[in-house]
Amino acid sequence: MAQIELIMPKMGESITEATILKWLKNEGETIQLDEAVLEIATDKVDSEVPTPTAGVLSKLLYKVGDVVPVGKAIAIIETMVDATHIKASQRVNVVTETAVVPAFVENIVAITETPTPKSSVAAGRFYSPLVLNIAREEGISLEQLECLPGTGQEGRVTKKDILLYVEANKSGATQLQSTAAVPTNEIIASAHKDIAPQETVGAAQVEALIAPLANNNKQSGNIEIIEMDRMRRLIADHMVMSKHVSPHVTSFVECDVTNLSIWRDKAKKIFEKREDQKLTFTPIFIEAVVKALKEFPKINSSVDGYNIIIKKDINIGMAAALPNGNLIVPVIKNAANKNLVGLTKDVNDLANRARANQLKPDDTTGGTFTITNVGTFGNLMGTPIINQPQVAILATGAIKKKPVVLETPQGDVIAIRQMMFLSLSYDHRVVDGAMGGAFLRRIADILEQFDCNRDI
Repeated sequence: MAQIELIMPKMGESITEATILKWLKNEGETIQLDEAVLEIATDKVDSEVPTPTAGVLSKLLYKVGDVVPVGKAIAIIETMVDATHIKASQRVNVVTETAVVPAFVENIVAITETPTPKSSVAAGRFYSPLVLNIAREEGISLEQLECLPGTGQEGRVTKKDILLYVEANKSGATQLQSTAAVPTNEIIASAHKDIAPQETVGAAQVEALIAPLANNNKQSGNIEIIEMDRMRRLIADHMVMSKHVSPHVTSFVECDVTNLSIWRDKAKKIFEKREDQKLTFTPIFIEAVVKALKEFPKINSSVDGYNIIIKKDINIGMAAALPNGNLIVPVIKNAANKNLVGLTKDVNDLANRARANQLKPDDTTGGTFTITNVGTFGNLMGTPIINQPQVAILATGAIKKKPVVLETPQGDVIAIRQMMFLSLSYDHRVVDGAMGGAFLRRIADILEQFDCNRDI
């Protein structure tokens, strides 16, 4: 019998590794052509990997929880088919996506494009591309990494471990001797050294601060403890990382969208009949944001150290709530090149596929600016967290009828208008209040000046 390697498939340009979630077949089991053998997870989607041939699953090369680079063999299949007849592309095909993972881990995925140093392989200890990238940016040598205790699976160094070490190292409180010599709790204690500006917080004080939280987890009573699923963990880590990386500032503006609402009410039935698409407010908001970004290109950027990277393409991420309560941000690529019809089709397609867990990895990468509609839930406004590595995010609130003072040639009058709040959170390293406020005001002006006689 010939032996065929089942290869870890490639699932997107920025995806370099995947985690094995579950083996669907055991060693010695017979498998059919294109039958799912295992479930894998990336930072973007969860997928099933099929077999490129019928045969017997003779050997599993990795266990559940292992992180495997793309292109590596993950299992051996014994088959009567000649191995030369099976194309490489057949061995890496992903056929089913079973769950969606948030796209706002985009910066983490993008970091994986940095080649892994050969020394990290020679050292015999696995480091994720994210950890290696942080180490490179902070000037942490491989020898220091080898001595850094890890709290991850099988002692791996996690993002949290290395960030705590970086903080401790900046305060001059950390000196690594060996993995066994420096307990993790000492590094955690030193990382919290600057909590109180007027006094040093020692390990005992840190323990005193943490103890009540630990006791709360152990207490009995009328409580329920729910472990975060993988997607929620990614969301949690990404949100904390964003607040740690970017100094957030949020500006607000109230916007009169009466003309826009009148036009949409008039256009939506005609539009749906002609284009077979529902016309929501989202593509109209995206159109306004694209116009404003062209006038404020610095908002359409990211930060690399002390460099500002201005993106020439405008790719708009639209936050979408999933049925399970989690969140994902599919991306409309090249939004500046699309009219309202094209934007509407993209918005509806991405939203429908997000809810059905049918997004591809590339659907959630490459965003340069994000919009989140908190008004969907009846909220007037929000203070969104920046979707790293972007530098700004817009939240649109609920549209409400309100009495508003209008200035007319005959004098001021009170009228019922349809009003909404817009809020912009931005990275103060790049965007100052003047620019952030002017950009937000420009979006509001575009929406307020919407032509209610515009052609449908």
